[in-house]
Amino acid sequence: MLLFPLNSKLEIFVFILNIIMTFVIIFLERKTPKSTYAWLLFLWIIPILGFVFYLFLSQNLTRRKIYRYDTPEEEEYQKMMLGKSLIHFGSDDDTQKQLFHQYHNNIDYNINTCEAFFTNNNCIDIYTDGHAKFEALFKAIEEAKSSIHLEYYIIKYDDLGRRLLTLLTRKASEGVEVRLLYDEMGGRYIPRRKLKEFARAGGEYGAFFPTKLRVVNLRVNYRDHRKIAVIDGQTAFIGGYNIGDEYLGKNPKMGYWRDTHLRISGYAVYELQRRFFLDWRTSDNIDPIDLDPGCIGRYYPDMPKICGAGIQIVSSGPDDPNQVIKQDFLRMITNAKEHIYIQSPYFVPDESVLESLKIAILSGVDVRIMIPDKPDHIFIYWATLAYVGELVEYGAKIYIYENGFLHAKTITVDDEICAVGSCNFDIRSFSLNFESNAFVYDQGTATALRHIFHRDIEKSQRYDLETYRSRPRRIKIKESISRLFAPLL
Repeated sequence: MLLFPLNSKLEIFVFILNIIMTFVIIFLERKTPKSTYAWLLFLWIIPILGFVFYLFLSQNLTRRKIYRYDTPEEEEYQKMMLGKSLIHFGSDDDTQKQLFHQYHNNIDYNINTCEAFFTNNNCIDIYTDGHAKFEALFKAIEEAKSSIHLEYYIIKYDDLGRRLLTLLTRKASEGVEVRLLYDEMGGRYIPRRKLKEFARAGGEYGAFFPTKLRVVNLRVNYRDHRKIAVIDGQTAFIGGYNIGDEYLGKNPKMGYWRDTHLRISGYAVYELQRRFFLDWRTSDNIDPIDLDPGCIGRYYPDMPKICGAGIQIVSSGPDDPNQVIKQDFLRMITNAKEHIYIQSPYFVPDESVLESLKIAILSGVDVRIMIPDKPDHIFIYWATLAYVGELVEYGAKIYIYENGFLHAKTITVDDEICAVGSCNFDIRSFSLNFESNAFVYDQGTATALRHIFHRDIEKSQRYDLETYRSRPRRIKIKESISRLFAPLL
């Protein structure tokens, strides 16, 4: 017998629909238990809206083959990288050799799961200020001679966005190959007429993995969150900055924008170039790129022997059941012996990451996490406070950054290994967004990120156990509700 009688045909229809969706979620979708519980709760609390949200936000892309690895250009790339023996370690630096052997399981895992070649001939510059980062990016674009490839989640058409598009249009008119790839939602700010002007000048543009339905976007939950730039196949940028004035600190609400971005020169640029080409082929508004043996050097030019930092460019997305970036984070956490420093604007980890951090804390590892003091997504921020609060109970040192908005996505462990990229420490980045991170095996870079963390501590407030336990009841309720729906955030 039903607890509440069904008094109309609509109620009966909704009830039957919910029964069907419950069956689909439990037996066909094969989601994680927490995600299953969250969707069922949402579906039965708000039946009609829950069904609509599920339709838009819960497509299973792991069953789809988004990327093609059997193309001629991909075959040529594989031959080139194997010919350079970049999956093997070739440095004469004893410290680098030691790091390679110490983390060879991480390296092998990335090679086997996502063909992330290990490169050990790289120089790295770290940017934590938007003005410095964009000055370096625009300078590299201005000096480009052969090709400019940009892939960004968000491109605003404000002062910075207009400046970028004007520069790209001019470089295209000068004969440089210019390609611009953007997320379908994040690129909606760019006027179509400006993109057409860019195309008339010789540039190419496209949306990543666009929906086939122009009226209804059923892929709205799966975003290309990457922020990648590759110039002449020799210089690359990867990190957390999108394109827009707010990333220069011009948004009065958010204030100063504290992010982290890397400028890389060396063999890792090849991997970011390859990442761009793979993503470029998902767009429906492109011409094929000629990568036959005769012209592959145009996009993958010879590099001088630097023997610098070891890097793997690791990518993941909803099409990949391995969640490679998350697994790399887990390996870093479980292998840590001294310290783990994490910066992320959103901290909504799944159970495996949360438990690994607890084990690290109880094992004597110094675990420190820094989050912003203001939300750009309030529901996620409440969930973030709930999760960091749980780690405070175990002894983690939590810091609330107060000098603007912290958007950096970094982790550094034991002054030996670190990661910088687009991936946040949350379930969305682990399983729903298309992300790319640079995993760096280098003492200098890992130590530099630790020093940057300490510098940011001076502009932060400690979120200690007393603060956590004395928070008002209304905050506790908000945190509990947000955490309940964390798998859907």
